[in-house]
Amino acid sequence: MDAAAWDERYAAAPLVWSAGPNQFVASELGELTPGRAVDLACGEGRNAIWLAARGWEVTAVDFSAVAVEKARQLGADGPGADVEWVVADALTWTGAGFGLAVLAYLQLPADERRTAVRNVWSALVPGGHLLVVAHDSTNLTEGTGGPQDASVLYTADDVLSDLGGSQEYDVLRAERVARVVHSADEHGGEAERIAWDALVHVVRR
Repeated sequence: MDAAAWDERYAAAPLVWSAGPNQFVASELGELTPGRAVDLACGEGRNAIWLAARGWEVTAVDFSAVAVEKARQLGADGPGADVEWVVADALTWTGAGFGLAVLAYLQLPADERRTAVRNVWSALVPGGHLLVVAHDSTNLTEGTGGPQDASVLYTADDVLSDLGGSQEYDVLRAERVARVVHSADEHGGEAERIAWDALVHVVRR
């Protein structure tokens, strides 16, 4: 989907994603000392606003102008008011001096994903953290939800390969993780299903 298609999707609903942060963003980053952070492909800003509330100086980037404007409005009366909201493509955006980079559910073909990962990696200072969370390749056949196009799914090992030589980073986590998804069953109750995500958390040397 291009930016115009995402603009249409974001304009069609009050919220496409949840208002709170992704569970892995919260669990992996909650204890870090705040500094400068970039949330690349931020969508409606849920992770950026959460980081700002924890004291981070956040730059949030998405190529959908509608998503960025929604994020700006959602955060306007709280910590999101201090976020720098930027309309830009993850494939061409550049930045520098960040102590944290978040890339959450940016589902792209391998060559484009590699470009985005390397873009945000190059923005980190030594000691900076990179967290990537995505729908895992195995989710297509073993999990629930997410894109049904195998070409935009990937694994933790794919992300590490995108980063290149291991001498550049220390791996805190690189694995497949389970995420519980709640959905209504045919009787109106809550049913639980498992989605599989790829999670990579590395620190730049």
